[in-house]
Amino acid sequence: MLYRYNNCVIPFSFKGKLVFALFLVTMNITDCLAQPTARLTNLSAALPGAASAALNPPATPLITVDPYTSIWSFGDQLNDQPTRHWTGRPHDLNGLIRVDGRLYRFMGNPMFAGDTLVRPGARVTQEARFQTEAPDNDRWMQPDFDDSHWLRGLAPFGSRPTDRTPWKTPDIWVRREVMLDQLPKGRLLVSASYNDNYELFINGQRVAQASGVSARYELTSTNRAISELLKPGRNVIAFHSQNFGGQQFVDVGLLQERTLDLRAATQTGKSMSATQSRYTFEAGGVGLTVTFMAPLLMDNLDVLSRPVQYVSYQVRSIDGQQHRVELYQDASSDIAIDNPGQTVTWRRGRVAASSAKQLPLNWLRVGTAEQPVLGKKGDNVRIDWGYLYVAAPANPGISHRIGTLAGAINQFEREGIVSDIRAGGRPLMLTDSAVVLSTSFDLGMVSEKAVERHLLVGYDDRQSINYFGKPLNAWWRRYDKQSTDAAMEQALQAAEADYPTLQKACSAFDQTLYADALKAGGDTYADLCVLAYRQAIAAHKLVANPAQTGAPQPLFFSKENFSNGSIGTVDVTYPSAPLFLKYNPTLLKGMMEPIFEYSESGRWTKPFAAHDVGTYPIATGQTYGEDMPVEECGNMLVLTAALAHVEGNANYARRHWPVLTTWVEYLKKEGFDPANQLCTDDFAGHIARNANLSIKAIMGIASYGYMAGKLGDKQTETTYLTLARDMARKWMELAKDPSGTHYTLTFENPGTWSQKYNLVWDKLLGLNIFPIEVAQQEVAFYLTKQQPFGLPLDSRRTYTKSDWIVWTATLATTQADFEALIQPIRRFVTESPDRVPLNDWHETTNGHKVGFQARSVVGGYFIKMLE
Repeated sequence: MLYRYNNCVIPFSFKGKLVFALFLVTMNITDCLAQPTARLTNLSAALPGAASAALNPPATPLITVDPYTSIWSFGDQLNDQPTRHWTGRPHDLNGLIRVDGRLYRFMGNPMFAGDTLVRPGARVTQEARFQTEAPDNDRWMQPDFDDSHWLRGLAPFGSRPTDRTPWKTPDIWVRREVMLDQLPKGRLLVSASYNDNYELFINGQRVAQASGVSARYELTSTNRAISELLKPGRNVIAFHSQNFGGQQFVDVGLLQERTLDLRAATQTGKSMSATQSRYTFEAGGVGLTVTFMAPLLMDNLDVLSRPVQYVSYQVRSIDGQQHRVELYQDASSDIAIDNPGQTVTWRRGRVAASSAKQLPLNWLRVGTAEQPVLGKKGDNVRIDWGYLYVAAPANPGISHRIGTLAGAINQFEREGIVSDIRAGGRPLMLTDSAVVLSTSFDLGMVSEKAVERHLLVGYDDRQSINYFGKPLNAWWRRYDKQSTDAAMEQALQAAEADYPTLQKACSAFDQTLYADALKAGGDTYADLCVLAYRQAIAAHKLVANPAQTGAPQPLFFSKENFSNGSIGTVDVTYPSAPLFLKYNPTLLKGMMEPIFEYSESGRWTKPFAAHDVGTYPIATGQTYGEDMPVEECGNMLVLTAALAHVEGNANYARRHWPVLTTWVEYLKKEGFDPANQLCTDDFAGHIARNANLSIKAIMGIASYGYMAGKLGDKQTETTYLTLARDMARKWMELAKDPSGTHYTLTFENPGTWSQKYNLVWDKLLGLNIFPIEVAQQEVAFYLTKQQPFGLPLDSRRTYTKSDWIVWTATLATTQADFEALIQPIRRFVTESPDRVPLNDWHETTNGHKVGFQARSVVGGYFIKMLE
């Protein structure tokens, strides 16, 4: 049996205290014993196929259905703060265990706004100092910094008509003095409106950071005591905000955070596999294991699409005594709304058992009274149509309640159960206390033999995507034309019946994925693949496109999370593709099909591929303000060739050959020496003559030739492969740095460099367009440019994209070089101070998040497995 003693893992079989003591001495682990918080924790509950102990996820996925139903535990402890939607908005799942009448919190920590400390600028008139050029002193946020030469203005700062002080540059730095008479107890909350990023400092201490867009004032917990950050008298609030496009605005206020005063169970372990997250706790002499299972199995699209996932519990005595145990879990109505204050209604019901071996299911549901189906689009928004469901078998020891959080917890603390005290169906306005769907489990007297229970959590969105004016159902609803309640009841029933089978299937897949990734790239690589799996899938929605004849066709729409909210973005599909090429190419076709159809329908008339088909979930045409001609043409051509490679035929390419031909003709004319145009890596600004973008064009041309060969057209194959090789030779002349050590960022620009990750397809498709020495030379050079948290994207700045690092590392010809390039990513994941769903754009010098989070592009980590 394995045990962990702090950071030491010990193989051990109890034969008495003396043997244990001798074993510790023999293993020379006195450092472990010296730690004052040392605990001996049983690791036998670790998940099969789990990531190694070296991985500490910045956030852990709990419920991951799609971009709207996506609930995470930010940070390390499941009971340290509220569970959250990937955007950071609380989407509360709370869990309590009652042991011999004593209550412990194991999941969640509901957050409420208390006293206002500093009003945002929109609600008070107070002057601040600001400037739009980078301060020449890195102490600009400190209280003693001299800002007398800075400009004066009133918040909010921005480009909207309602903003008090105009701001139209990419960056702004603001300092504001506030006087406080006294400080309330508790932790500090930040209330902020922003587009796109802000970083906040209080009296010189960095306390918060957020990215994305929030026109409303978002609450963010600092997890710091007010008294640690503020003081009676003068305080300086300073923030830096960035904008990457569109309207810009920023405003910040401070409040007290209030939480329910419940003692926390002691978390003793956490493990994560591709489809499951597991936590272990101790409380009052019992051990509790909580497992979240998302059956995102790509060989079964019905199960992958079904919007029902599982929370299971295992409880046993760990002190040799019997204990009276009850469990409680709730799910808040904030999961079914976009903004606090929306009115909700609720219902409860029962689904009959599907077999003699199965109990009926009791279900609870909640949703907005308004039900504006497909009524809004955007990035930092949440669904406010459809219904959140919680269901459990109709066991005599399981009871339910719909009501306020405080009422449910108070009843559970008193009685060890919850039960309804209000009639369902009438609206309730949400204020400080959300409506919760709560369930209690009476486990009776618990001994060393484990007692198990489980709960189903699901979300029925009724309709999922507006596809050029046609509302599309989720794939699991593809034959339900009326969007009925009965369809969701049947989905719950099927999910309950499938639970034992899916437990085995998920565990088997988790082990297979980890073993495959371990073989492909080592343990660091396997850890990254485990971390990326659920996030990459859940940033998509699988829907059914009704066919004129025959069966519906699957479309798999991505949402560009916390970058602009676009739907079906080509340069998000491109980095995400390796995961789906590996496990189900049908899903990649479902990502690409809307772009093909957009052009083939005549709606998109330009001679290059579109950037997107709208803003999620409204797919009615490109909404991004700028085209990416070379980027998107190259992406679509390369990915279509990759599909031909993994499927062994070019049948999919044949269906779209005319538009692929249009795109390759564009690359022949415009791709080799690109003009000053947008590409996917333009975080530091647009550039002309982009060497990596040129490689993408060359690989797109080569991909067209490769596909022609697969279709039996040898003449076209020879023509385009020859053209690509000629371009490659010319590329080497124009991009070679005079030092002879590497190739430049842009043509004929000595002393610059960039990651040439687009070269990876030459290797994976076996095209032999570039001499292998090009990639070898680049990899050797990159190893000299490593920073503590990764390889910078290019020579202009020190930030990076982790997905591109893995692609670049796959160019390496030795395992040692591959691991050297990816190990800093695991360090970033583990040590980054920004504990949020994995972000793919971070600073390599200090591990801070620059932007984005919870995006599908981490599916690109799987590219090494394609090799």
